[in-house]
Amino acid sequence: MKEWFKAVVSRIKAWLSHLSFRTGVIILALCIPCYILSFAQMMLPISNTAKVVLWFILFGMAKTTQYTGLTIIGVEGWKRLKEWFKRNK
Repeated sequence: MKEWFKAVVSRIKAWLSHLSFRTGVIILALCIPCYILSFAQMMLPISNTAKVVLWFILFGMAKTTQYTGLTIIGVEGWKRLKEWFKRNK
């Protein structure tokens, strides 16, 4: 990879890691509606081209929010979330 690209990626990761755990959880939760919409739109009576474009956009948003939320939460936050789910079962 180019050096400038690595520098930009590391700056973005550093900025995202400074956001709060709660913000990470909210952004991570936003991926669920995006996933649902990306597949539910297939039932709309529109052309196949429009369906592909909508799926591409919505699925991309879902993946972006998923990975952004996981980056904000980090490893320790992920362990914290897993423990919370175990306690509340």
